[in-house]
Amino acid sequence: MEQKISNYEKWCEEWSRRFLTLDQAQLQKTLPELKEEGNYLTLFHFKKKYGIHRQTGKIILMTQPGHAACTETPAQQPVSTNIRLNIYTLLWYAKPTARYQNHWVTFADLKDARPFAPAFQKGVLQTFASTFTGHLDKLAAACTALGGQKLPHSDAGYQINAFGCIPVRFLFWEGDDEFPAQANMLFDVSATDYIHVESVVTIASAGLEALAEAAGLPICAGGFQTQ
Repeated sequence: MEQKISNYEKWCEEWSRRFLTLDQAQLQKTLPELKEEGNYLTLFHFKKKYGIHRQTGKIILMTQPGHAACTETPAQQPVSTNIRLNIYTLLWYAKPTARYQNHWVTFADLKDARPFAPAFQKGVLQTFASTFTGHLDKLAAACTALGGQKLPHSDAGYQINAFGCIPVRFLFWEGDDEFPAQANMLFDVSATDYIHVESVVTIASAGLEALAEAAGLPICAGGFQTQ
């Protein structure tokens, strides 16, 4: 496990160096959600504000949800490697031609996603369903806390921004005596124009973790591990 964590950190170090090779002015054109604030480019990932240092490429958590100010404190809360990799790969892979299309599909129907679909079903969707079984009200409250927009689909359906350019639709159906709870996530077909398809998996996992945290619930076994 220590070696695995070390490898994740090595990837983040490599990505921070890649970030420094990017044209930051072009990045802001490609991703208008990126804001220039002092030494940082900032953006929101599931309603938490992160900053990418413009000279070092390091990523920090800038504020807690609900805080408007962009503040850096001496003892920053660590940012998980999954969150950092999500941000780095967004910045690296986003195409200048990428545009939201309002065409919603399952993960399996995203470009090049089919090989990862079974793992996504087991590791993300089944974990989503298991985690919130019997907790419909807590799920709804958590979605609202993350800025979710209520959808007229499923028992609890909400659209939440993973990033400003990558919204995700979280759908949940409560189980009963005959059928277990079911869950799904939908993505705009443009998602893979903004980020690598494998990163969509970690985006979904990060969303599930954010919802569980907001709901005050532990994630059931079977989800993707974060560092």
